[in-house]
Amino acid sequence: MNPNSHSESYKAAGVDVTAGYRAVELMKEHVRRTRTPLCLDTIGGFGGLMALDLKETPDPVLVSGTDGVGTKLKLAFLADKHDTVGIDCVAMCANDVLCAGAKPLFFLDYIACGKNVPERIAEIVSGVAEGCVQAGCALVGGETAEMPGFYPEKEYDLAGFCVGVVDRNRILDKARVQPGDKIIGLASSGVHSNGFSLVRKVFDIREENLDALQEKDEALGTSLLEALLTPTRIYVKSVLPLLGGAEVHALCHITGGGFYENIPRALPEGLSASIQKSSYRVPAIFRKIQEAGGIPERDMYNTFNMGIGMCAVVARKDADKALSLLEKAGENAWIIGEVISGGEGVVLW
Repeated sequence: MNPNSHSESYKAAGVDVTAGYRAVELMKEHVRRTRTPLCLDTIGGFGGLMALDLKETPDPVLVSGTDGVGTKLKLAFLADKHDTVGIDCVAMCANDVLCAGAKPLFFLDYIACGKNVPERIAEIVSGVAEGCVQAGCALVGGETAEMPGFYPEKEYDLAGFCVGVVDRNRILDKARVQPGDKIIGLASSGVHSNGFSLVRKVFDIREENLDALQEKDEALGTSLLEALLTPTRIYVKSVLPLLGGAEVHALCHITGGGFYENIPRALPEGLSASIQKSSYRVPAIFRKIQEAGGIPERDMYNTFNMGIGMCAVVARKDADKALSLLEKAGENAWIIGEVISGGEGVVLW
């Protein structure tokens, strides 16, 4: 903290630079948890420095991804719980980078808020740091922007940016996908971070209904609010060993747009995914959303992950081996379908 840097005029306009310095001090302990041997500097500089390990990746290709948490943040505001949405932010970026076969290297976050409350900012960053630990990447920097008059005092937006690396000859290429390949679904932890505009409408999520949202739901085993705030699962540490142990042709992160939008992104033209809905049990939270909103089944699979957060398209001969590797890594996984010729991208039956 710089004792000579302060401005009463700026503070009167709604921006307290000293609160920003205090937030940085509070978040440092969380950032330290994420440091890896390739980090070259500490928090506070103008840019984060990261080395490349050319022994591990002699022909490195950098893979980048960026995303935010979306309107799930509204639930964090309502619950006054800010230590999990950072995990969501990292997950949305790191899981995307993973789909190229890349190992996440580093992450940067951006927090824009109406009022910089240092303890709240540090709480947000604690979640980002936890996400980075789960993804095996370093939090090398970020930005906190206090924007009075633009955001309400108790609200903020959170976005992030992740860079990973993969050796050129190990990049996953959907051109390798062929009919007969098996599709393995990895369990999600819940709704993850997509579809919350619909979720908020279905359950009328607002402050006036907070008590009801916090009541325990027997079907969920917890309150609805807590179930919905469950952070997005990060698949990096279980999927990277899979890539080295089985013939994986493609990976697919099930995010906004659900099955219908995301699975075709992992398939070459002319091929489709035949998905057997009964191959796994759809979590109760999705049944609750569907029933409460009277939502058609197709819309559910075109909006939410429906209990499958990541798909791996593997050679038929390696399907059982891939399942075994994932289960050893702590994943719940199932063969949910296979690749077929023709079709319209995704066929659910």
